[in-house]
Amino acid sequence: MKRCAQCSVDIEGPWGACPLCGTVTAGEASPDPFPAVSLEFSRRRVFKILFLTSLAVILASLGAQLLFNRGEDSIGVLRSLWLGVTAMWLVVVMAVRKRRNVAKGTVYLVVLVGLLCVYWDYLTAWHGWSLTYAVPSLCACSIVALLITVQIMHIEVGEHVVHTGLAVLLGLAPIGFLGFGWVADPLPSVVCGVLSLIALALLVFTRGAEVRHELAKRLHL
Repeated sequence: MKRCAQCSVDIEGPWGACPLCGTVTAGEASPDPFPAVSLEFSRRRVFKILFLTSLAVILASLGAQLLFNRGEDSIGVLRSLWLGVTAMWLVVVMAVRKRRNVAKGTVYLVVLVGLLCVYWDYLTAWHGWSLTYAVPSLCACSIVALLITVQIMHIEVGEHVVHTGLAVLLGLAPIGFLGFGWVADPLPSVVCGVLSLIALALLVFTRGAEVRHELAKRLHL
C-alpha cells in the first residue's frame, strides 16, 4: 500500500502523489478501491456518425462548388464549410475526451476562430467573407456537433440546458450580422438561424420534461 510520509497516512490505489498534500508516495501500489465505471456511449459510434456527417457536408460542398461557383477563386461559403467541419471535429473530440465544460469550450473555439477569420479578412483589405461565410459556417457546424454530443453521449440534464441555450446563441449571432447589414449574401446567416431553431426544437422535444424541470429548479419557479 502506498504511504505519504508528510501526512503519515496509508493510501489505497495506485496513487503516485498524495491526494491531500501532493507529496510523492512511497511503497507498493494496491488495487484501486473504486470500481471502474464504463462509458454510457460508444466512442466508435460517435466518431462513425461524425465521420459520416463530415463526409456528407464535404461532398455537398464539392457538388455545389461544381454546379454553382466553378470559377470562383475567393473564400466563399463552400470553402468555409471546410473550416466548419474542422470545428465540428474539435468540439466532438473535446466532448469525448473531457466531457466537462463542453459548452464553454465550444464558445471559446467559435469566438477564437471567428476573430481570427475577421482579422484575416481585415488584413486582406476587408472583402466581408468572414462575416458572410466563415462565421455562419463555423456556428452552423458547431450546432451540428452539439447535436451529436447531446443525442449520442447522453449529456446530463444540467449540461443539456446549457447546450440548448448555446445552440440558440450560435444561431442568432449570424442573424445579428444580417440585421446590421454586415453580410453580402444573406443565405448562410439564414441557414444558420434555421439550423439553430431546428436544433432547439430537437433538444427540447427529446428531453422536454427534464429540461423544463431543470429550468424551474434553476430559476426558482
